Amino acid sequence: MKLWYKNLEPDKMVERFTAGLDPFLDLRLAEFDCIASQAHARMLWKIGILTSEEMESLVNELDHIKKEINNGKFVIGIDQEDCHTVIENWLTQKCGEAGKKIHTGRSRNDQILTALRLYEKQSLTDLKAVLGKLRETLLMAQDKYKDMPMPGYTHMQRAMPTTVGLWLGSFIESLDDDFILLDAVSSLINKSPLGTAAGFGVPILEIDIEMTSKDLGFLKPMANPIYAQMSRGKLESSILHLLSQVLYTLNKLATDIMLFATYEFGFISLPAQLCTGSSVMPQKKNQDPVELVRAYYHVIVAEEQKVKGIIGNLPSGYNRDLQLTKEPLFKSLDVTFDCVEIMTLIVSQMQLKKNKLTKAISPEMYATQETYTLVKQGVPFREAYQKIGKRYRSKFH
Repeated sequence: MKLWYKNLEPDKMVERFTAGLDPFLDLRLAEFDCIASQAHARMLWKIGILTSEEMESLVNELDHIKKEINNGKFVIGIDQEDCHTVIENWLTQKCGEAGKKIHTGRSRNDQILTALRLYEKQSLTDLKAVLGKLRETLLMAQDKYKDMPMPGYTHMQRAMPTTVGLWLGSFIESLDDDFILLDAVSSLINKSPLGTAAGFGVPILEIDIEMTSKDLGFLKPMANPIYAQMSRGKLESSILHLLSQVLYTLNKLATDIMLFATYEFGFISLPAQLCTGSSVMPQKKNQDPVELVRAYYHVIVAEEQKVKGIIGNLPSGYNRDLQLTKEPLFKSLDVTFDCVEIMTLIVSQMQLKKNKLTKAISPEMYATQETYTLVKQGVPFREAYQKIGKRYRSKFH
């Protein structure tokens, strides 16, 4: 039964249309909704809405539901709309009157927000861990190849000599910036929306939002209930921006690897097991994983723009449009985890070819070094620049 049912059956097309993908998407939020409901039940017991027996019954049954979720036995039907409805109906069936009381002092609006924030907190914690593994892998590769020379490029032309260590270090430093952004976004979502209800708080009842916030591991509760609703989509777009920055780092690394692994460059070799082949050209070894990483950056940017487009121009308070921000978030998190893990594997197994790298450093790449040698001898920079430039222009033009 729908939580808003009032003895009037909705049109089946409206029912299917408004449920959308939620019966599928909410499966990943269901466990977090149970966790939030347990905290809510403990708070309702504290303020006298639930007896200790009712609270214990609800908490224990919610533990059982979590096991069913993890065992893949939790199902959301279109007629049930979302995980919140399935869980409350389940509790009412199993716990009787206590199940009918669980929704006291909350709305599905703050329910979904709380489940989302808990899911997002866990996801960003996990993302920090896999990014840490990528950083460690880059550091190991940097240490292995730190003194190996390689040409540096500007405008897709050979520019100055550099080292593989400096090249790999650029991605480590880029990741370090991504970690700073990740911590900032994590702090933004680390506030509990539970108790803000439909966006205007809970009248009459003296609910304890400090208790539930602490119980759920948030830094503090959200102060303004209207903003709690406004934050949905806004904070998700912040997460998506973080993910796009992570994918930007990976996009640059993937692009360089693809270029340097071509026959024309030959700087990098990828093991055959990390590549695919051609159905018609038996000699081909295609770098499909890094090509997909390169492309997925643009997918994440598009999902970020999708969410920003959905939330733009909405009046304050909850609007059903916000339902459509879940899929871009979930999809982008999945893509990001896959891309980080595949690039960790690629970096751990790629081989740098010292002979090819050294051979690619030609004499004209030392022109800037020669210019500064003259500068150290007292020649004005512009005169030194012109003198060295003239030498190489006559040689290469």
